[in-house]
Amino acid sequence: MKSFIIRENEAGQRLDKYLRKLLPDAPGSFIYKMLRKKNIVLNTLKATGAEHLAVGDEVVCFLSDETFDKFSRSTGDTIEELKRIPVQPAFSVVYEDEDVLIMNKPAGMLSQKAREADISANEHMIAYLLESKALREEDLHTFRPSICNRLDRNTSGLLLAGKTLRGLQRLSAELKSRSMAKYYRCLVKGDVPKKKLQKGYLLKDERENAVSIFQNGAPNRKYIETEYDPVERFGDYTLLEVHLITGRSHQIRAHLASLGHPVIGDPKYGDARQNRIFANKAGTNRQLLHAYRVRFSDGSEVIADLPEDFEAALSWLRSRMPKEPVKG
Repeated sequence: MKSFIIRENEAGQRLDKYLRKLLPDAPGSFIYKMLRKKNIVLNTLKATGAEHLAVGDEVVCFLSDETFDKFSRSTGDTIEELKRIPVQPAFSVVYEDEDVLIMNKPAGMLSQKAREADISANEHMIAYLLESKALREEDLHTFRPSICNRLDRNTSGLLLAGKTLRGLQRLSAELKSRSMAKYYRCLVKGDVPKKKLQKGYLLKDERENAVSIFQNGAPNRKYIETEYDPVERFGDYTLLEVHLITGRSHQIRAHLASLGHPVIGDPKYGDARQNRIFANKAGTNRQLLHAYRVRFSDGSEVIADLPEDFEAALSWLRSRMPKEPVKG
C-alpha cells in the first residue's frame, strides 16, 4: 500500500490525470480497473477518476511494491538521473522565493533539452532544488518545476523558472500578457547615437534554423518590435540595452543585423571580420548578447551582471579608444 497526500502543486487536476503522472507506464485500462475494484481510492472512498483533487486529499494505492515500481519506473529512473546531476559552479541563482527561481545562465548551456540525452538548465535547476531541499523526490512523480523562457545556447543571462504550480502560472501569465519587460545588453558594430524603436516582420526557416527580417508583412511572417538604447559608445561599436517587446526566435540578433548593427561574435547573423578581431583581441568566442534585466508588473526588477567574456570585450574597447558620453 502507498498513500499520497495532495499538495498545492497537484490540486485542481482530475484524479485520473494525477494517476497517469504517478503511474506513467500503466495503461489507462489498468488505472480505471483499479479504481473500479477499489484498489485505488480517494479519501477512503471509491472513485471514478473524474474527481478534482483538493489540497489535503489522500490517494491510496493498494498495489504491491512490485506492481507500483513496474508502472512508475519511467518516472523513477528520471528521478535517479536528476539526483546524479551535479549542480554546476556556473549555475548561479540571482533570485528565489517560495514559488519562483531566477538564474543567470552561462553561455554554452541549453535552456531546455533539445535531445533526450541533453542536460540543460532545466535539469540543473531541478538538481539544485533537490540539493537545497526546496523540492522533495516524491514531488517529482506528479509535478516538475520548469523554465518559463528560453535563451539561445550561446546567449547568457536571466532564465525564469516556476518552482511550484503557482509560480509557473504567475510567470506564464506575465509572459503571455507582456506585463513583464525583458531587457538585454549586447555589443554591436556601428555607432548608435540615440534610442530607437524598430518594427518589422520575421520569417523563420525551420530547416536552417535561421530567420530573415522584412519591412512588409506576408504569409508566415511574424510582426516584431525591438527597442534599443545606447549605454556606452566606442566610436565604431556600441553597447546597447535592448527592450525585447515581441519575443521571436533570434529576433534581437537578426533584427539588429538587418539594421546594420550585427551583434559582435554572432556566427549566424554577425560580421565575420569583426568577429575575428574580437576573437583575437578580447578572446570573444560567442555572441555578446546577455539577458540583463527583467522588470515585473509590480515594478520589481532582477538584474544579472555581465559575464567575464562580455566584460573582457568592453575592457579592450575602453583601453583602445575613449568612450563618447551618451547625450540626453
